[in-house]
Amino acid sequence: MAAMRIAVTGSAGLIGTALLRSLDEEGGHETVRLVRRPPRGAGEIRWDPGRGYVDAAGLAGCDVVVHLAGAGVGDRRWTQSYKREIRDSRVLGTAALAEAIASLDTPPRVLVSGSAIGWYGDTGERAVDEDAPPGEGFMADLVRDWEAAAAPAAAAGVRTVFARTGLVVASGGGAWGRLFPLFKLGLGGRLGNGRQFWSFIALHDHIAALRHIVDTESLSGPVNLTAPEPATNREVTAAMGRVLHRPAVLAVPAPVLRLALGEFAADVLGSQRVLPERLTGSGFSFAFPTVESAIRAAL
Repeated sequence: MAAMRIAVTGSAGLIGTALLRSLDEEGGHETVRLVRRPPRGAGEIRWDPGRGYVDAAGLAGCDVVVHLAGAGVGDRRWTQSYKREIRDSRVLGTAALAEAIASLDTPPRVLVSGSAIGWYGDTGERAVDEDAPPGEGFMADLVRDWEAAAAPAAAAGVRTVFARTGLVVASGGGAWGRLFPLFKLGLGGRLGNGRQFWSFIALHDHIAALRHIVDTESLSGPVNLTAPEPATNREVTAAMGRVLHRPAVLAVPAPVLRLALGEFAADVLGSQRVLPERLTGSGFSFAFPTVESAIRAAL
């Protein structure tokens, strides 16, 4: 990757932190973070996604913008107010950023905008790639509007890529970050009937894929960031048990999940068998293609 000036939103999150660490370790790049508080130096840009404000002048000279900000989908029970927060944090933030990018005399050459495989809804056992139409439900509706909010950047000639992310396998955060402690205590087990597909990606591969997207001019539009071998929840449970040397015989019945998680339980119990056709077709190679290798990498 040639030396670039790269702006990142969501820089304090799991993926943003790992991306910045990767860029810093390589050296030669200038990175700037979009922050909601007053900037503390030249490496920070002020923005307020809820109010639709971005310091566009701070983006001047950026070659790349990587947009990763948004309220955590699985962080809290899906009340109506939290669903609104999830939606606003993504749609309003993306719109503000895209409009700021479009206002520049010389906009960045690429916007990589975080997205989600929630676009596809529940696919059951059917495998889908980026050509599949949107599914149904809150997440599918959200992703449709979230991606549409980036239209001003694309209209300004910026190559715009939607990184449709699956479940990131990492010990430090995200859904898997909450699974590891349970399994280490011997409390892990399948969810519901265990037959639902989980489309995952190792954190290492996720960061490598983001960097591949930045460097690959032929990629635009949706790109699935999922490993090439989706696993069922039952297979995930078995792999966790093997890697952590803990029994994984417990099961959480679907009604209990619905009681604990509310509407979000539909996503936990739903099946998404999503394939990364555009990534692999553009020459990307996964270091951790199986769920067991991804779990071992996280540890």
